[in-house]
Amino acid sequence: MRFPPVLRGARAAFAFYTRIPVGGFPYDPADWQWASGWFPLVGTCLGGLLALMWMAVERAGPLAAAALVVGVGMLLTGAFHEDGLADTADALGGAYERTRLFEILKDSRIGSFGASALIVVLVLRIALLARLQTLAPLALVLTGCLARTPPIWLMMALPYVTSEATSRSRTVARITGAQAMLATVCPVLLTGAFLWNGWLEATTAWALLAAAGLTALVCGWRFHVRAGGITGDFLGATQQVGECALLLVLALARGEGA
Repeated sequence: MRFPPVLRGARAAFAFYTRIPVGGFPYDPADWQWASGWFPLVGTCLGGLLALMWMAVERAGPLAAAALVVGVGMLLTGAFHEDGLADTADALGGAYERTRLFEILKDSRIGSFGASALIVVLVLRIALLARLQTLAPLALVLTGCLARTPPIWLMMALPYVTSEATSRSRTVARITGAQAMLATVCPVLLTGAFLWNGWLEATTAWALLAAAGLTALVCGWRFHVRAGGITGDFLGATQQVGECALLLVLALARGEGA
């Protein structure tokens, strides 16, 4: 029995977004298109795995636990988003002309802008998770989901400008309102569950949603001005910026309540 594309898309999302061997190949273009709608769910599952790891190693101290969790997260995704961040930073920082920007995006080497961006983001994520301490497991689940939503909004709002017509990323990014709505349902339900259980205050929830929206607006504006649209690397960079912004909101909220 072959499931419809909307359900096969969930499996395809794990195959596309992670190194977890879920199988299911080959996937049809429709499966890849629906995969984008399940990305926040994939982030939720990854966050849950990392939360379990945090609880297993937290006796080593919050800084060590945070470093291990971030490192394992990169192994689970194959540093998928971090690679996009580095390429985006190199392209936006090292190119003045649009043609040169795309040349840098295709270059597999990491330059000074990309290396600097990676260092800043990795240090910031580790520091913020360590600051959250006992709240880190909940933060990993929540931000794992929410940080993967702004890229979906950008897929809906901006054209995909990479010239590789056969790119799998291009197929995934070619979404409709149905995939965007599906992708938004997961963070809404998860945030509601956190509120219902008292794990999240209403003001913090609104601040998180504002941070996700601001990430999409700022990144989308920058990508539109510099490149005329989005690429797979830009989407990965958006996820990384969003995760940092969301962790910062949670750390600031914890600081106010301390």
